[in-house]
Amino acid sequence: MNSPLHFNPASPQGAGDATIGALLQEAGKLTPENTDEVLRMQEETGIRFGEAAQALGMISAADVQEVLARQFDYPYVPAGDQHFSSRLVAAYDPFSRQVEMLRAVRGQLMLRWFGRGHRSLAIVGVEPGSGTSLFAANLAVVFSQLGQNTLLVDANLRQPSQHEIFKLQGKSGLSDMLAGRASMAAVTRIDAFESLAVLGAGTLPPNPAELLARKDFTGLNAQLEALHDVVLYDTSDVLTAHDSLPVMARARGVLLVVHRNATSLYEVAALSEQVRYAGAEVVGSVLLEF
Repeated sequence: MNSPLHFNPASPQGAGDATIGALLQEAGKLTPENTDEVLRMQEETGIRFGEAAQALGMISAADVQEVLARQFDYPYVPAGDQHFSSRLVAAYDPFSRQVEMLRAVRGQLMLRWFGRGHRSLAIVGVEPGSGTSLFAANLAVVFSQLGQNTLLVDANLRQPSQHEIFKLQGKSGLSDMLAGRASMAAVTRIDAFESLAVLGAGTLPPNPAELLARKDFTGLNAQLEALHDVVLYDTSDVLTAHDSLPVMARARGVLLVVHRNATSLYEVAALSEQVRYAGAEVVGSVLLEF
């Protein structure tokens, strides 16, 4: 799987439009007076409510997309919201071409891996700076938008970044749970996405490789799988450390992340061999161009 990532009351239409009008009022985009004016234009022209409101200059296309997303239970975050990193494009710009490519990757993973009964997947980059963590975060968002109960685990215990992307501060995480110093309360539900949770890396340990290799990790992974439909592990790159190997072994499935003009075929082949040695399966690969 190679995917460049450069995402009238009697009528059904009238009922839907009335709902959109109510949602626009609730969001503060229209006043009751604005709504009456839009309805008059809609009656005169026969166009949809959103189109009429745009033609009158009262709302933007983005406003329409936002209320349609709410109407169809497709959560995303309005532009300008500061809850997450602006690089989380699946949250802020879910209708972009980049996010459409993420959905294509999600579809392939549902067919090739999760649809076969598996629940965990390790996302592994070959070299530093491959964008693996950001890719994993965006992929977790699009899985949650599908309605899958999704957990993103930051298993990069050397240079974690999910706490920065999702702005989670002062939280215990994976390392603390593996050390027996934290419970499932360390998992943070992301309120903006009803089906998304994040387990940060937690306290940076002096022995990440040994901590991840503990037998306790097998039991923890089983617990996480029992509570979620999809568990995505963001791992350290394999050229910097071998911490990702025990994560691959627990997840049993691996999605390779490679970078155009930076990752050699030899490196990909060597990593694929390591995956097999860990007793896992390469589910696919993603080529990033940013």
